[in-house]
Amino acid sequence: MARPDINRSGEVEVFVRVVEAGSFSAAARMLRMTPSAVSKLIARLEARLGARLVSRSTRKLQLTPEGTAFYDSGLRILADMAAAEREAAAGAAPRGRLRVNTYVPFGVHRLIPLLPRFLERYPEISVDLVLTDSVIDLMAERADVAIRAGPLGESRLVARKLGQSPVVVVAAPSYLEAHGKPLTPADLDGHNRMGFGFVRHIDGWPFVDAAGNAVMVPITGNTLVSDGEAMRLMTLAGAGISRLARWHVAADIAAGRLVALLEDFNPGDEEATHAVYVGQGRHLPARVRAFLDFLGESVRLA
Repeated sequence: MARPDINRSGEVEVFVRVVEAGSFSAAARMLRMTPSAVSKLIARLEARLGARLVSRSTRKLQLTPEGTAFYDSGLRILADMAAAEREAAAGAAPRGRLRVNTYVPFGVHRLIPLLPRFLERYPEISVDLVLTDSVIDLMAERADVAIRAGPLGESRLVARKLGQSPVVVVAAPSYLEAHGKPLTPADLDGHNRMGFGFVRHIDGWPFVDAAGNAVMVPITGNTLVSDGEAMRLMTLAGAGISRLARWHVAADIAAGRLVALLEDFNPGDEEATHAVYVGQGRHLPARVRAFLDFLGESVRLA
């Protein structure tokens, strides 16, 4: 834990000003400090980080790779601090940059169509959107909100449930014409069962047999994909059979582009979607609270 006498935000600001000014002396004049004080502060910062940030081998100030990375991070930190101060001074009105990380199907089919309305409602908020099905560290990625599907692991993060949907096994008519339609879970042994290239909470597809007993069919095929939308597109192209949330493929099923399979053996399990974030209640930035409330009123996954 940092000592209370270390002013980390002050160190970051001094370092950023040194880089922007191009020298210790110019930064010292800008900050109304002595050049020696600036030099000692940078040296103390480097000692605490255990990394050289500035190369002193030439007259011209040059950043090391570590210094360049720290400078980029410092700019974001100072921008966030300025946004927080503006937000507090304005009575916590929703404003500033909102960093959202969402799993791909939700982003493509639910969130992106809603964002124009959200941005129209809150014109002082800007959205930084990343789509990935990989699990992320909110703190490391500096995300305000992550939207994820499936069970949540143990965490100190806060989660708000946005909805849940049944899961369905599907294939394209072109695939079924070429390979036949499986009528029981056992028939899947002769089919290409596509999977994901990342760890899932269950290793297989669950079914129930005619007697109501649980059956788990392993995922074995020649295709692994990085996200649910890529899986949907591969399925539409006739590459194999997949298991996806029904909300994700409902329009494809209704239009005949995909066929729901083995419905009599579907165990009825559902996949939940949550918005995960740091902090709660009155401690949330107004931009995050506004976004979560907007999702709660706008998202439908049934």
